[in-house]
Amino acid sequence: MCLGIPMEIRRIDGFVARCEAKGVSRDVSLFMLQDESLEPGDFVVVHVGYAIQKITPQEARTAWELYDEMLAGEA
Repeated sequence: MCLGIPMEIRRIDGFVARCEAKGVSRDVSLFMLQDESLEPGDFVVVHVGYAIQKITPQEARTAWELYDEMLAGEA
């Protein structure tokens, strides 16, 4: 199973964005979304180091709520 992680863009340098989620920061390639208008504060779904989809803040919150529920169920 593949899992995309919602992350917030903090800064952009060319096709690389510094993104953050749950206190974790990563450099993410924006190459696959080069035709999308992206700026700091936007949310993207990240999979294996690539932003694959722009999403709304609400979609990001909903995804994290579901992920948190799944992780809580494992305990």
